[in-house]
Amino acid sequence: MSGRSTIMESLLRFGLIGVGRHGSRYAKHINEDFPQIDLIGLWRRNAGEGKSQARQYGCRYFRTYSDLLADKSIDAVVVVLPPALNLSVCEEAAFRGKHILLEKPMAINVREAVRIRQTISRYGVRLMVSQTLRFNAVVKTVKARIPQLGSLHSIHLSQRFEPSPLAWLDRRDLSGGGIILHTGVHSFDLLRFLTGEEVDKVSCMINRVVTRDTEDNFSAIMTFERSNIIASVMGSRGTKGRNGLIEVAGEDGQLIADHVHNHFYEVRGMELRPIELGSPVPTVYEALKAFYDSLCGEVPFPVTIDDGVIAVAIAEACYRSAETGTWENVSYP
Repeated sequence: MSGRSTIMESLLRFGLIGVGRHGSRYAKHINEDFPQIDLIGLWRRNAGEGKSQARQYGCRYFRTYSDLLADKSIDAVVVVLPPALNLSVCEEAAFRGKHILLEKPMAINVREAVRIRQTISRYGVRLMVSQTLRFNAVVKTVKARIPQLGSLHSIHLSQRFEPSPLAWLDRRDLSGGGIILHTGVHSFDLLRFLTGEEVDKVSCMINRVVTRDTEDNFSAIMTFERSNIIASVMGSRGTKGRNGLIEVAGEDGQLIADHVHNHFYEVRGMELRPIELGSPVPTVYEALKAFYDSLCGEVPFPVTIDDGVIAVAIAEACYRSAETGTWENVSYP
């Protein structure tokens, strides 16, 4: 069945391109949690590991990703690669009529992100950017409670991680950048998701704690186009502890939450009141489900191509600001 035609079947046939540390999460969920998805095959740059995983998941190993994309039985592909490879893979996937679930960051820069968007439009396939943090239960609870704060004043987001064991993340030719591009885009997307506003200007500083070629520590201040909200965003891969702090302040109170440690507090005056949350949800599973449901139901994706492009545009403005030492406008293509 061509990817260009309307998908009416309940069983969809997927290919998985990239089955490393993060791609394996997609493979596991498809294999264990989605009987309505048939994993036809996978490709991984490490052929030995890829063949072993194909046996594990009961699917084919393809020698190249081009061979996988040429398989006419495949309806859609999940792409989980170093972002320097995303443009070439997405262009070929679109030409072959495959719908695409693309891991963030969408591209290494705005120019390549726009080319992906143009290619998707040209060939009439559909693409969802997997900004998985939108599906986090804490994030969704924060968004639901923001209207209770009245007029918003400020928002602070912080994500910190241990140094990555993935060597390619510190290779600019594959990664395209450091923590701003790879995890900062989560926060940049959340700013828009939580506020409904577009970032206007950024002022950013970066440094290196452990890495050599790319930044692993940054701090940015951001303003918005239509409001007086001030945002601060921080990220680090130089610590032995993780966090996912979200603080939102408005005229009627504050929200303090952490999407890594799954806690949530509401602040009114001097009272700090804990808000009960449900169990954490696996966000990769939720992204896969949203992608599948949208394809079958012909409804819009919850994360659009434009969402992916804009997150990269904010990252690009951060890099310009870090280089110039001045405020930089976000250039929306």
